[in-house]
Amino acid sequence: GEDAGSDEILMESFAAGDSASFEMLMHRHKRGLFNFLLRSVGSAARAEELLQEVFLRVVRSRARYKRSAKFTTWVYTIARNLTVDESRRARFRDHVSLDAPRGNDERGRTMMDTLEHGGPAPDDAARIPRIRERLKIAIETLPEDQREVFLLRQVSGLSFREIGETVGAPEN
Repeated sequence: GEDAGSDEILMESFAAGDSASFEMLMHRHKRGLFNFLLRSVGSAARAEELLQEVFLRVVRSRARYKRSAKFTTWVYTIARNLTVDESRRARFRDHVSLDAPRGNDERGRTMMDTLEHGGPAPDDAARIPRIRERLKIAIETLPEDQREVFLLRQVSGLSFREIGETVGAPEN
């Protein structure tokens, strides 16, 4: 299996000038980071831009990375800081609804539609929209910090300890 410290080792060798290590790190984490950013900003195009910005910041801060920091915690902190900046800017723009048809989706699918994986069993199909609507409302009514923890947990599969480190809060 993979060495538990492999992310950290890769980051260290990247800091020392090995660009192949950077490629491996990005390949390993881009999907989880993209999903986190997508749920945070609601636009695939914007999430893609922010993902590039995360990578850029990893490159710029490589000399400041300390091996004692878990790489995932460190990189999700960078991503989270970007989404915090983004949501400050977004408050001045129209709020994108999860149920609004996506601008770049010719089939008029909504944000929630595109987040679905696979199809539910037929007997569940009728309940799904109601459950989804309640979940969406519940997530939107969470205080900002709790919504973030929920999304970090659901989307990125981070442990509560990792989330605590990422958001700078105790585990509970």
